[in-house]
Amino acid sequence: MEAGEVSRTRAWVLHPDLTSDRQRRAAEPALDEAVALAEALPSIEVVGAEIVSLPRPRPGLLFGKGKLEELKSRFDQNEVELVLVDGPVTPVQQRNLEREWKLKILDRTSLILEIFSDRARTREGVLQVEMAALSYQRTRLVRAWTHLERQRGALGFVGGPGETQIEADRRAIDEALVRLRRQLDKVVKTRELHRSARAKVPYPIVALVGYTNAGKSSLFNRLTGASVVAKDMLFATLDPTMRVIELRDGQEVILSDTVGFISDLPTQLIAAFRATLEEVLAADLICHVHDVSHPETKAHAADVTSILTELGVTGEIPILNIWNKIDVLNDDARAALEAQAARSDDAVIASALTGEGLGDLRREMARRLSEERTREVVDLHYGDGRRRAWLHQQGVVEAETEAEDGIRLTVNWTGPQAARFRKLG
Repeated sequence: MEAGEVSRTRAWVLHPDLTSDRQRRAAEPALDEAVALAEALPSIEVVGAEIVSLPRPRPGLLFGKGKLEELKSRFDQNEVELVLVDGPVTPVQQRNLEREWKLKILDRTSLILEIFSDRARTREGVLQVEMAALSYQRTRLVRAWTHLERQRGALGFVGGPGETQIEADRRAIDEALVRLRRQLDKVVKTRELHRSARAKVPYPIVALVGYTNAGKSSLFNRLTGASVVAKDMLFATLDPTMRVIELRDGQEVILSDTVGFISDLPTQLIAAFRATLEEVLAADLICHVHDVSHPETKAHAADVTSILTELGVTGEIPILNIWNKIDVLNDDARAALEAQAARSDDAVIASALTGEGLGDLRREMARRLSEERTREVVDLHYGDGRRRAWLHQQGVVEAETEAEDGIRLTVNWTGPQAARFRKLG
């Protein structure tokens, strides 16, 4: 190892293919994704990966005895230090596998938590990851380690059973969670102030969402000229980034790049990152970015839709599908996708890498944000100059007359514009 080079942990990735589960993911793309997850951590060097066919998981060791010995031999030959199991591993299974193989074991949830911890940059992101990790650890305190069965009673001078180690560990985690939640509440309040300030800005919000590595950040950079980290790496972006862009005829919007979604996202992370993903709930338009070159693109889209539903996104927020990475498709696949997009009212084909289709995307964004206008009458007091100026700035005022105690305006606006006006207070 050269001077200054960081030592990397030699890891082996296992994807248990549960053959009895009809709802399981296709094994090969799932293994590829698991390897990509592992490679997203700079401290890990993946030296091997394989699919393990598994009729049903064994309660104590996950795998059968013969497979355990076969894998142990392979790990020893390759000097493996860490095994990543692409799926859930119970605390008992983890303890037993570590004892059997004399290696560290991480399951899918632990790995994703590690990546989020490595990627989080804002104070809010760091706090949310810490809370998610503690919540996950708390669920794994039951029968996880032998020392948890011991009793601990002060200095031992007073009789009585004292508290068990597991109770002490759980209490320590709960206290840490309370402290983190207080800190997070302060950060979230600051964020809410920023969001309230943005509500007063006369710009609609467009949120980019999609499966991790679908090309959201590359698309964001193309549209905004920004330099957000955009790597061929899962979870390259964790904290939301926002920029103002111009669509057409001077129409400006706030574009928001968000964390990538993934199948089997730990429930703790969905809860922990809810505040971050509230940018999506505040959006006037959601752009769902698809990697159409990926063999599991339909399954990925279903995962994103499921998480959006879990976040509380309803049909009130319009969704525009962006079929990204068309530059990777062969001629036949590309022609089929173009024909499909031509028949669709909610899809645009594009390439964030080459810039192809971005003009159509801007036009479609503008159309979506300006359609379905309604005519209403708004009465304002004479002193309400700020809201009157906002309406004129939006270009929605058709007529204005003086009333008995103020100004009466006839406006022709979209639903999102009406909603933002009411938020002005």
